[in-house]
Amino acid sequence: MSLICRSTPVLAVAAVEPTCTFFEKLGLAITVSVPHGDGLGFAILAAAGVEIMVQSHASIRDDLGTTLTLGRDTALFVEVSDLDAALAALGDAPVFLPRRRTFYGATEVGVIEPGGHHVTLAQFERG
Repeated sequence: MSLICRSTPVLAVAAVEPTCTFFEKLGLAITVSVPHGDGLGFAILAAAGVEIMVQSHASIRDDLGTTLTLGRDTALFVEVSDLDAALAALGDAPVFLPRRRTFYGATEVGVIEPGGHHVTLAQFERG
């Protein structure tokens, strides 16, 4: 029996808004936003049981007295229903992992969201 009921990634970024826009293109919506300074300091994006939190370095520093390393500390593996549609929605997001077929049955492409995190988008064949 797992003692973990749920886990939500918190992405530390320089600016919250560009990362929110990235995930909104994939169908998530901002459900909570907290201002900090001249912009957002924190946001929760969610849809269909998926949730991602985004917090600015400045907000983390003010909340915790410390900061996390810019981007790249967290990588996301995101299953999508339509890889081509997801890539089209993201437009010119930088690609770090070209399209590939994996041994575990996924077609994947890795992109970098504006906060610097590596996001692998994967579509599985359903048979």
